[in-house]
Amino acid sequence: MRKSILSIVLLFAISMAANAQKFALIDTEYILKNIPAYENANEQLQQATQKYQAEVEVIAKEAQNLFKDYQAKSSTLSAAQKTKKEDEIVAKEQSAAELKRTYFGPEGELVKMREKLISPIQDSIYEAVKTVSEQQGYALVVDRASASGIIFANPRIDISDEILRKLGYSN
Repeated sequence: MRKSILSIVLLFAISMAANAQKFALIDTEYILKNIPAYENANEQLQQATQKYQAEVEVIAKEAQNLFKDYQAKSSTLSAAQKTKKEDEIVAKEQSAAELKRTYFGPEGELVKMREKLISPIQDSIYEAVKTVSEQQGYALVVDRASASGIIFANPRIDISDEILRKLGYSN
């Protein structure tokens, strides 16, 4: 009898402790789609990507044309002329590769632009999530967009709309 009462009290205490933890979900993709500044930033990034890609392709095409010209005329060129043409082709290919690295590399213009345009938006979302979590007493907030292990979550615990309101946007 004593063991069963102790077991019931222990079970009750464990269930109370489990209920004390509050969890919430957010969907950053949904939040970002509802922030006009994010859409504008994305558009700017796409335009810059297309512009940079076009510039790289122009130089790569020039290198390709130099190579085709070299192949067509190689039988009539002297050894010195061949070397000069080969060096010219290699220099043009290196120029294209360097420009590509300048624009698209890990420290390239596109990364800097993304940092300048997108990071402030992501930081404001983080601050809003942090504020709402502290106000509502959530122990854990999981991002549905990046948590591929979530199979089902009750929509009642999704606070994405609350985060949008905190940021000053309505859904």
